[in-house]
Amino acid sequence: MNSWLRQHLFAINDAFTHLFKAPGGFALNVLVVAIALALPFGGLTLIENVRPVSEQLAVEPEISIFMALDAAREKTTALAKPIDAILQQHHSTATVMFIPREDALISLKNKTGMDDALTTLGQNPLPDAYVLKLTGFHDAPDAARIDTIAADLKALPGVDTVQVDSEWVKRLAALLGILRLVLMFLAVTLAVVVVAVVFNTVRLQVLTQREEIAVAKLVGATDAFIHRPFYYTGALLGLCAGGLALGAVALGLQPLNQAIAEFARLYASEFRLLPLNWIASLVLLAISAGLGLVGALLSVRRHLARLA
Repeated sequence: MNSWLRQHLFAINDAFTHLFKAPGGFALNVLVVAIALALPFGGLTLIENVRPVSEQLAVEPEISIFMALDAAREKTTALAKPIDAILQQHHSTATVMFIPREDALISLKNKTGMDDALTTLGQNPLPDAYVLKLTGFHDAPDAARIDTIAADLKALPGVDTVQVDSEWVKRLAALLGILRLVLMFLAVTLAVVVVAVVFNTVRLQVLTQREEIAVAKLVGATDAFIHRPFYYTGALLGLCAGGLALGAVALGLQPLNQAIAEFARLYASEFRLLPLNWIASLVLLAISAGLGLVGALLSVRRHLARLA
């Protein structure tokens, strides 16, 4: 165990030693890789910020049931049990609110300030209504299920119109699905770019140290001993680039939040973009280091084999 640890510590020290000999080149490669990583990191940050908001919006889609104007109040109130039965049939739960037409008229007057205009009508033009706030709906298939519930509600006696607000739920879910696919495609493409950059960086380092490698082999150094510092170089490059990319994304959120704050204020919201939590950040750093390690592994196996 001590021997294994000493070998890896030596490899890490050797990697740092060679990096410090050409810090400018290493910093430039880190910058290039960081730019490539910043795009998917920024996209993931955006999706992670929007996802809780979309779920919060989607958890209580509403169904409004408007009765016919000539429907008797007794028949209208009696629909509460059939509505519950339909919800149970579709394994759904909801908060059911009955809104008498008188309360609806008072609410309309308070919101619009059109008391005189409504009074001239002579009678209440609004019907009795039920408002159902359904829970447990998070995605497009769930939103489609709402349409089925609405169709059954529309068939109840005395019901004139059923209004469903699930269309925006489906659009939002579809939009987030497209964003995820675009982000995945972007991440895979830029991951190849990262591996290619690290591959080329390690290749140049191998060519620079070819004489050292030849001498090390003459004195009995194993392939693992020779390869190890290059692996750490690639992983370190990916790790530094990942950290720089996360920092750049976090800094980029500040001007974005200033613009978003003005927009959100129009909707009485305090929405703002937040950096990824520490667990997600550590995962992304590990992925960045892993991409660097893959690039170094491919480069070492290709170019050191030629020096054998």
